[in-house]
Amino acid sequence: MSNIARPRDLTAALQMLGEMDDAVLLAGGTDLMVEVNFGHRRPPSIVALRRVAELQELQVGDTEVRLGAGVTYTRIENQLPELVPALAAASRTVGSPQIRNAATIGGNLGTASPAGDTLPVLAALEAQVHIATPSGPRTMSIDDFIVGPKRNALAPGEIIEAVTVPRHRGSQHFLKVGTRNAMVISLAGVALVYDEDARAVRVGLGSVGPRPLRARDAEEFISSRIDWEARRADPADVSRFADMVAAESSPITDVRGTAEYRRHCVRTLAARALTRSLTA
Repeated sequence: MSNIARPRDLTAALQMLGEMDDAVLLAGGTDLMVEVNFGHRRPPSIVALRRVAELQELQVGDTEVRLGAGVTYTRIENQLPELVPALAAASRTVGSPQIRNAATIGGNLGTASPAGDTLPVLAALEAQVHIATPSGPRTMSIDDFIVGPKRNALAPGEIIEAVTVPRHRGSQHFLKVGTRNAMVISLAGVALVYDEDARAVRVGLGSVGPRPLRARDAEEFISSRIDWEARRADPADVSRFADMVAAESSPITDVRGTAEYRRHCVRTLAARALTRSLTA
């Protein structure tokens, strides 16, 4: 049986993590416990984070929202539908209510799965990841934090403390395609942020690359073509934007779908999300 530590604050969590051999962090457990139950992992030590008070904080400021790593999907979908609607929409698509009650934003970041539903939203929002380390806090962009499929930039002894996302005027959307409407791993996901303050469209892609992707060429193209005062864009430009987003995806063929189908999904979802933003 694993040796389990249950710290109540972040300082104690860092200390226990450093003192326990080969310790694994446990947040909601919705990913780790699947691997344990199937016998794929047998961690000798576990640092359980659910009681760490700092990780449960959700703070709304004038310019940004800060979510502690232990904030669950249920809290996001219930508390942030007006402030960060795309993140709330993505949270609603994750598993069953029981899973959403346990799964956390920090766990999604730590697992760094290409199919993590909140990750393309965080990419489109240009989120910052805040990390607690034995030598003090550090912050990095989500682009730098997720370095590959199920790989992140955490060093040994570090813990994800929080993630911050900016507040802005304009609509946000998260759309995904799966084999059914709920409790399904995404075949393709698109997050779109229509930022009226910056007069910029930002797009995050999920399940179509080794990590969350940004469709930067498509973003630059459509941001320059939108009539921001009238909130309009030529249908031909919307179509070209969707084609460019699909071209910037990098899907694979696996048991859940072909690369060609995933690219088609991205094209359709990108056009739909932009159209909804323009008509909101």
